[in-house]
Amino acid sequence: MKILLACSEVFPYSKTGGLADMVGALAKALAAAGHQTGVVTPLYPGIRERFPKLRQLDWQMKLPMGSLSVSAEVYVLHPQPRLTCYFIQQPHYYARKSLYQTNGEDYPDNPERFIFLSKAVAHLARYLPWQPELVHVHDWQVGLTPLLIRHQEWREGWGRAPKTCLTLHNLAYQGACPAVNYQFTNLPWDYFHIEGAEFFGQLNFVKAGISFADEITTVSPRYAREIQTEEFGAGLDGLLRRREDAVIGILNGVDYTEWNTTHNPNLKHPYNLRNLTGKTANKKELQKYLGLPVSAKTPMFGNIGRLVEQKGIDLLIPALESVLTEPIQFVSLGAGHSKFEAALSDLARRFPDKVAVRLGYEEGLPHQIEAGCDFYLMPSRFEPCGLNQLYSLHYGTIPIVRSVGGLDDSVIDLREDPIRANGIKFSAYSVPALAQAIRKALVLFEVPTLMHHLRQNGMQAQFSWKVTAEKYLAVYQKVLDS
Repeated sequence: MKILLACSEVFPYSKTGGLADMVGALAKALAAAGHQTGVVTPLYPGIRERFPKLRQLDWQMKLPMGSLSVSAEVYVLHPQPRLTCYFIQQPHYYARKSLYQTNGEDYPDNPERFIFLSKAVAHLARYLPWQPELVHVHDWQVGLTPLLIRHQEWREGWGRAPKTCLTLHNLAYQGACPAVNYQFTNLPWDYFHIEGAEFFGQLNFVKAGISFADEITTVSPRYAREIQTEEFGAGLDGLLRRREDAVIGILNGVDYTEWNTTHNPNLKHPYNLRNLTGKTANKKELQKYLGLPVSAKTPMFGNIGRLVEQKGIDLLIPALESVLTEPIQFVSLGAGHSKFEAALSDLARRFPDKVAVRLGYEEGLPHQIEAGCDFYLMPSRFEPCGLNQLYSLHYGTIPIVRSVGGLDDSVIDLREDPIRANGIKFSAYSVPALAQAIRKALVLFEVPTLMHHLRQNGMQAQFSWKVTAEKYLAVYQKVLDS
């Protein structure tokens, strides 16, 4: 099979979150399974310096953007057999300090930047010598690609245009923008309607993708069902219900070459299921690094990620405060809304022996938190897939999650199945419900045999990309056969 993936960020070249991890891992897994695989992504600052084997193709792309013509160059890298990464160099659009924002605000020309990326993907899909059979695009930034490909097939003579698949990583982000940006697509206005790219008078990248992609996937089975409801559908649930037969959920995998406890340069002490002494040693190293009292007997909770309401931070802070009378420790790594950053920093100031907060990102620290903590907190308002609960399971760190999306698909509570249990779940989106779940964890910590049982189940669970890639290949085959 010949597959072209496209995304605005791909690990290890660029990353703001799990989106980059997923696309990078899927590409590697598809190529390892014997399929010719390409990945299209922008050439951001620093990539050429970090990957000196990058070389420029003899390929000058000139694409219409409204009344203008915009040029770009293409750089390639071959990280493994059958895998080629195509980097779009367009300095005006992509030579910026960060991928999407400055000072917490989206770049005002993001619609134009990612219309150009969508056009570049369609252009490569059409003119690459190896002729991809299927183009798989990820999230809103390349959501217009299926429409651009179908338009060129229907009206511009692209005789054997590839099929398309759109993966929705987070339906809350749709690329909705003022209709004036539609001019940059250079498409006829007859696609700008209620069944196409228009959404309440605006251009909507994701809506266009849902309308014109051959298949739509999400990053967990439960999230595929949730987005067809009014509660989680972000205004697109009606369209998704109409396309129900084309919607499928596939739980993300984990790149165990990157996330492991035995051959990990970020961990001082390797450990595995048969010998957990290294986990205790990593906990002490983490406590020492964070300036917390060093004690293996103090239950330690962690959280890594964006400090935003989607991640349940508005629950986490008051729930934590209600249990800090107990002998516990908590570490947070991440950045986000200033009010949450300030509230967490205040907790750390008032409880210096119990709370450690690191705002921003520190290389290697996510692995150390996953390895050193006893419990991992994910009280998300909604969670399409989640990756940290999967990392936690593999690291023997018991996840405490709200039963939504991929969290519900991957974590098993004792009440659901005492034999296979690997975590703690709660349902209500409320401070008392989360506080009760934390107190359950404190009770669990006092029962070493039960702690070991849940850890054992978690560390034995397999969410490898080999299995996940096989599920995507089945979707691709279904599309190609249709």
